[in-house]
Amino acid sequence: MINYIIYFAVFLILAFVLSIAVKAITRGVEAKQIIKEEKNLELNKENENQNLEFVDQLKDLKDLYDKGILSEDEFKKAKDKILK
Repeated sequence: MINYIIYFAVFLILAFVLSIAVKAITRGVEAKQIIKEEKNLELNKENENQNLEFVDQLKDLKDLYDKGILSEDEFKKAKDKILK
């Protein structure tokens, strides 16, 4: 009879430890997903900032060309340099 009580106690302890392990693994997976999503957001923001910089540079070049400060050849060369 005492053996059954001991087995039952061991089973309860094992079930408790397994539940804690499952919770820890689940939290780790969720944290990894959150970190991955944050990195993707940062990359998207960086790409967006770079795109805005390209647009701003092209607008500045176009303004200089429209004002006659740059010749057509200079404008094309500068535009090609920005786009590469």
